[in-house]
Amino acid sequence: MKQLKTAMLGLGSVHKNLISILEEKKAALAAQYGLDFKIIAISDSSGIAVNEDGYDMAAVLEHKKSGGRVSGLSGYQGTRQQHILNELALDLIFEATPVDLKTGGEALDICRSALIRGVSVVMANKGPVVQALSELENLAEKSGAGIGYSATVCGGLPVLNIARRDMVCGTITKISGVFNGTSNFIFDALAKGMSFDDALREAQNVGAAEADPALDIGGWDTAFKLLIIANSVLGADITLDNIAVDGIEDITAEMLIKEQEKGNIIKLVASAEEGRYSVRPEVLPMDSFLGSCNGWEMGVEIHSDIYGIMYHKLYEKEPIPTAASMMRDAVNIFRHR
Repeated sequence: MKQLKTAMLGLGSVHKNLISILEEKKAALAAQYGLDFKIIAISDSSGIAVNEDGYDMAAVLEHKKSGGRVSGLSGYQGTRQQHILNELALDLIFEATPVDLKTGGEALDICRSALIRGVSVVMANKGPVVQALSELENLAEKSGAGIGYSATVCGGLPVLNIARRDMVCGTITKISGVFNGTSNFIFDALAKGMSFDDALREAQNVGAAEADPALDIGGWDTAFKLLIIANSVLGADITLDNIAVDGIEDITAEMLIKEQEKGNIIKLVASAEEGRYSVRPEVLPMDSFLGSCNGWEMGVEIHSDIYGIMYHKLYEKEPIPTAASMMRDAVNIFRHR
């Protein structure tokens, strides 16, 4: 049995679900993979707390549900998270703090520092991956640490895993997908008579929409996922400036209904093909694969030279599959170590 001394940074919906999954699957993780996650450090916006003996995470969840913060827990150390983490003997950091897509924020500095000293990092936070994926992977390779970020792209849909692990010696010629469940849901809701604002509000209420809804409706959340896919899977080495991005703000119920009458549907589609990258609303046949991704479904279509054309779809209304992806990444890092 390998006990992993773990820090869990951020206690939003993803990590709350991850806590529940780790508790529920504790026996299976031990029996099938020989792993036990011991959470010795936790943080939220109030700062970081440390307990070398490990926290009772069920009790931490109850504390958060009752309105408590990390600053109210025993072992509270203050707000200097990176400094405190650098002093801890850790095996793993789960990173799911609020996203800073402009700079990567403190999360990027924490991930850099951890990987340099050989601490593995699993991220649901897109910020560090968008800003410095190549750098972080190089740091991990040099130190021997593991790095996982499959949760940053379509939650539980294993887009990165399929392309990087399973398509051995394959050349991917095209990737297209519906990567944003919120915009997908809004299209469906508009066609059914719901107002744009009400549809967006419902998406926020269930925790599916980004804290800044402009990321969803402006197409930027999809663009960030496409950027990660392009750099991680296709070796593109591009920035956001290389992606043409159009959002869904100008799509109306009338436009959707008109296309439905023709047997078509509008979807926000990400596409990478022949060095061109785009995110834009597209008119698709209803019976096409991406056209059939409805409501909270996300889907990806992958074309390759020797593996044919693959179609993968996921229904994800709540962040449980995203949290499960973080567990999956951690298990894949440590299962053979």
